[in-house]
Amino acid sequence: MKPFDEQLVSGSIVRSVWKLAWPIVLMNLINGVHGMVDQALIGHTVERDAANAAVGVSWNLFLVIVVSLASLFHGMGVLIAQAAGRQDRVEMNRVLYHTGLLTSYIVIFVVTPIGYLLAPYLLQTARPTQEVAEFALPYLRMLFLFSITLSLNFLFGIAMQTSGDAKRPLMLVVLTTVLHIVLSAVFITGIGPFPKLGTTGAALGAGLAPIPSLCIALWLIVSKRAILGMPDSFPLVPDWKVIRAVMRIGIPSGIHAVVLNIGGIWLYRYIGYLPDSSAAQAAYTLCYAQLFSFVTWAALGLRGSASALMGQNIGAGKAERGRRGVHVAAAMGAAWAIAWGLAVYMWPHKFLGLFYPAENTHSMVMQYGESLLKYLSVSGVFLAVALALTGGLMGAGDTKKPMYIAIITQIFILLGVCELFYRFGELTASAVWSAILISHFSRYLFTHIVFHQARLRPTTINTA
Repeated sequence: MKPFDEQLVSGSIVRSVWKLAWPIVLMNLINGVHGMVDQALIGHTVERDAANAAVGVSWNLFLVIVVSLASLFHGMGVLIAQAAGRQDRVEMNRVLYHTGLLTSYIVIFVVTPIGYLLAPYLLQTARPTQEVAEFALPYLRMLFLFSITLSLNFLFGIAMQTSGDAKRPLMLVVLTTVLHIVLSAVFITGIGPFPKLGTTGAALGAGLAPIPSLCIALWLIVSKRAILGMPDSFPLVPDWKVIRAVMRIGIPSGIHAVVLNIGGIWLYRYIGYLPDSSAAQAAYTLCYAQLFSFVTWAALGLRGSASALMGQNIGAGKAERGRRGVHVAAAMGAAWAIAWGLAVYMWPHKFLGLFYPAENTHSMVMQYGESLLKYLSVSGVFLAVALALTGGLMGAGDTKKPMYIAIITQIFILLGVCELFYRFGELTASAVWSAILISHFSRYLFTHIVFHQARLRPTTINTA
């Protein structure tokens, strides 16, 4: 079996952060590439603003439903990281197995059938135009049909990362991304004998691409080629002692993630009130969900590495070393966000031109997008630092305070500012973009205060 990585809990703290961070950040960035490719192919093939808007609306709705499972994944990750710090392989394997078992039951028997049937009603919460809804419904339903592959792929990636094995998930993500791009090119554009499926083809590629990586991850774990392994027995009923510990940590994290996505969906509603709403929603999708993902995916990778490093060091009895590692991760996130912000501020048309033919450079999508990128070039710095600090709190098992911060900043502040502008008849694109900037700054400020007051201690499974 692969040995534990001692360098994560000893030696240079910068080296420890870098060793975990670069594979996870690179993995997240690569993972985000296929979304950009999908929307570029849709923009050049379908050539309708409604199609790109439909992908953004549908993906946010899908995440609200499925991201609730992140409550299990984050709780599982904290327990695995702390067990790895103690080098307790039995507990690691036990946590992985029972979390995976419960996840499979929930996805197969609840998420997939109910999500598929309720998809038309879910779409109405984002207030799409009829044209956007026509593109969005088949895309959303296809995502629900493949929710088991998407969910388990995410679960195994987090489990391997938090155990200290960050490079293998990176290689699996590269495989998934390459397959996704190939499948999307085939299904979206209709290469050879395949029909041109547009947005439905994008969802089909997203669902099929993770299957080989999922099979390889299972093989690595079962064959004892990973730090993680399988338990001695395979009961069909989840161990509720494990699940309670996972949920005690993870439920606030899941609510946190759901709140963030609900905020995103309601933001689509406010954008829907703007003139030429399809173009505005498409611009938000391209700029925030795709171009800004270079910041968010990198920051989420640093959040994951900060969480794993904090968890392992707390497990090893070195909590203050874990705190220093979070500061290093935050500095890395800020530097990356500043570099990205300067690039999009100076050359917004070049980045937006990735998604549309050259003749569309003066369209309303481009005008809305160029305006939004200026705001995001600043707010990205606040978000990147906030996410790294959030990772530190999560690694220590404190997921409630990030949940409260998410509710305050993504519901009361983000949507509250938009509602005020709407009530006073001043809701413009600049007003919505300003609300995003204010919410990101508030999230950074509150997270900074909470992290530096946090008490760091290990979390254990109650075996009583």
